[in-house]
Amino acid sequence: MYDSIKTLYETVMGCTACRLSQQRRNVVFGEGNLHADVMFIGEGPGAREDEQGRPFVGPAGKLLDQMLAGIGLQRADVYIANVVKCRPPNNRDPQEDERAACIGYLRAQVAFVKPKVIVCLGRIAAGVILGRDVKMMKEHGVCTKVKNFYIMPTFHPAALLHNPDYAEDAKKDFQELKKKLEEWNVAQ
Repeated sequence: MYDSIKTLYETVMGCTACRLSQQRRNVVFGEGNLHADVMFIGEGPGAREDEQGRPFVGPAGKLLDQMLAGIGLQRADVYIANVVKCRPPNNRDPQEDERAACIGYLRAQVAFVKPKVIVCLGRIAAGVILGRDVKMMKEHGVCTKVKNFYIMPTFHPAALLHNPDYAEDAKKDFQELKKKLEEWNVAQ
């Protein structure tokens, strides 16, 4: 459908497929290494992301950067996107029709990047990617093979800011990610 990431980007930037487009400042397409082994997917942009047109640039983004650094990665090593590309009002969860309007864009991003691992940041992103309700406390850190990649749900960095009790579990999830990446790189 899209012959290049540039064509996809241009399409997404002009999208008016759902009501979120009516109040956005900026579309938050996604960014990072187009050949990344790891792709992080959140649920949707927040206020700072809407202002800057970049994913995970607010407090949750700073925490994500620290979590990446903790396993020897930086933003330039990964690709970061969201399920929806425009900010839901008051940071509410993206509604079903809004997610449906953007899912084709996200699938195309995954097809262009071809990651080995998709890390779903939070319950909403994990549910959309896995196509079912995800119980984060039970399923975080578990890698599931789907087609040509693994999917791993973990806590959204914003949830960690609101509830530091999850921080140790999230740290373990990132250590598991590091371990998996080391295993796969040795096998290549």
